[in-house]
Amino acid sequence: MKKWIKDPFEINSNSTSVKQEMMAGTIGFFTIVYIIAVNSLILSEAGVPLEAAIIATIVTSVIGCLLMGFWANAPIILVPGMGINALFSYTMVHSMGLTWQEALAVVFVSGLIFMFVAFTSFAKKLSAVIPDSLKEAITVGLGLFLMLIGLEMGGIVAKGTDSIITLGEFNDPFVLAAVITFLIAIVLFMRNIPGNFLITIVLGTLIAAGFGLIDFQQAEGETVKASDYMEVFGAMSFENLFSFVFWIAVFSLTLVLVFENIGLVHGHVSFINKPDKFSRAFQANSVSAMLSGVFGTSPTVSTVETAAGMAAGGRTGLTAVTTGMLFAASVFFIPLIKLIPNSAIAPILIIIGGLMLQNIRNIDMKDMSESFPAIIIIAMIPFTYSIADGIAIGFILYPIIKVAIGRAREVSLSLYVIAVLFIFNFIFHFVG
Repeated sequence: MKKWIKDPFEINSNSTSVKQEMMAGTIGFFTIVYIIAVNSLILSEAGVPLEAAIIATIVTSVIGCLLMGFWANAPIILVPGMGINALFSYTMVHSMGLTWQEALAVVFVSGLIFMFVAFTSFAKKLSAVIPDSLKEAITVGLGLFLMLIGLEMGGIVAKGTDSIITLGEFNDPFVLAAVITFLIAIVLFMRNIPGNFLITIVLGTLIAAGFGLIDFQQAEGETVKASDYMEVFGAMSFENLFSFVFWIAVFSLTLVLVFENIGLVHGHVSFINKPDKFSRAFQANSVSAMLSGVFGTSPTVSTVETAAGMAAGGRTGLTAVTTGMLFAASVFFIPLIKLIPNSAIAPILIIIGGLMLQNIRNIDMKDMSESFPAIIIIAMIPFTYSIADGIAIGFILYPIIKVAIGRAREVSLSLYVIAVLFIFNFIFHFVG
């Protein structure tokens, strides 16, 4: 007990320092802070009041990061997940006809099921039945996805009218600012300059300002009130608890939560070579997801941008706690934070994505029955712009290939069940 009080995050045994952890948490915060604005806007599409959605996003992020930091002692950032927030607003509310209050109830119930999986032997069993090739593929696919997000965020690549991705307009001041910032970022990173990502954000913001891309009037007069938040806190509605559509939504969301986060958490703990942290990190993730429904937002996930803090040296829960505290402080600085341009954040995402891509060397390319489903996951995560869909397609293809070549016994019964569940999930969405 005395040892925990003196060193609650095991700083010394993790060969790190308080300064390094706090710097990593700060980097992680600035790479993910965009979620405050983006998640709130997506929730507002479901009818959630925008001001309340802003506070809900912040509160959920604070609690998620603190849970991860103190319970799992892992440098993983928990915030409402991109993709899952779209599932909340556009699928559950717009397509399936649930109210946003009922959708919050779906989040709560899915979170409870997620917790049951995480706090029982199911978590280890699920992780054990997933082949290493697919686990590594998820990490690589996430890296490619993060790189694509960064390239798009910086305008370096863009979607054309026919959805074909092309090079951006390099005579555009915004793209020029992103490219210059990226060159600075990669030099600082390769030379291992302390605090290189934070320096990149500061310099990138100054460069954007130099190009006249920052409207400083945005930092004036925009505030949110705590009273606005009471519109969504505890606003869950269970009126349709026994309806078919409610449980279809629960089924779909639970599949995404469990398997997306298995992939994300596994990728993160592997990144810092701390596989022993998986169990508690997964548990913290599940509790945070359940509480998201209570706090009034779509579920939290172990965000891909976590890798930015890890690459900056984050190894313990102090990184996550620092990020959580900065989210709490962001209530007072939302207008100022919004001044940070995408051109300053995009280069960091590109670099981190490139780091995660290196895991492809762990996939056995000589065995096509292992490598091809892995490659499909790697390709489909960014191509479908959905982590969940990319994982699902790979998990379905893996047993099909094994059966086709007479190696069905190499696939566990559990993986067959998982594949069938993903197939049913696709069918439900197509029917809907």
